[in-house]
Amino acid sequence: MNEPPGLRTLKKERTRQAIADTAIGLFLAHGFDGVSVLEIAAAAEVSKPTLFRYFPTKEELVLHRIADHLGESGRVVAGRDPHQTPLDALERHQLERLAARDAATGLCADPEVLAFHRLVYGTPSLSSHLLDWIARDTELLAEALGGPGELTARLLAAQFVSVRQDLTRTNWRRLSEGVPEPDAHRQAVEDTGTAFALLRSGAAGFGY
Repeated sequence: MNEPPGLRTLKKERTRQAIADTAIGLFLAHGFDGVSVLEIAAAAEVSKPTLFRYFPTKEELVLHRIADHLGESGRVVAGRDPHQTPLDALERHQLERLAARDAATGLCADPEVLAFHRLVYGTPSLSSHLLDWIARDTELLAEALGGPGELTARLLAAQFVSVRQDLTRTNWRRLSEGVPEPDAHRQAVEDTGTAFALLRSGAAGFGY
């Protein structure tokens, strides 16, 4: 009897997640360049061709972990309250994520999360692929912003995404250097306020 499509999809997603988790565990233990795709496939108990069906590149084994965040800022802007400006919605979302210690903000003291960020920031090929992800995220935010002109939307989206990435790296660096999490959170909130004040000063004349 054939499996229902829903069950097949679930099994594929579980396999995909298991491969990614295995790969990241090996990368954290031995470094990104110290682990081959063949070693990952063997540890995950799949063939090399099967692994490449799920992850076309070695880098995607890592960046898969942040895939759910692609387009998140655009969704926040598109789903905001009608009386709320895009920047107000984005700032509120950022503060909520900081309060929740969302790993994507860099403000998460879990040792594995800190090590994951160190892996991404410290591996040139991963940092390069992250730039492609950032570019696509910027495009999606610009589409959601719309507004008075395509150029202004693109520029504001690029500024916001760049600021967000800098804040994320700063948060991670503080925790890595041993700053207590409550102090790091307080500083992150202050930094967020400063960043959005600067964004607003540049966007004020364009309705954002």
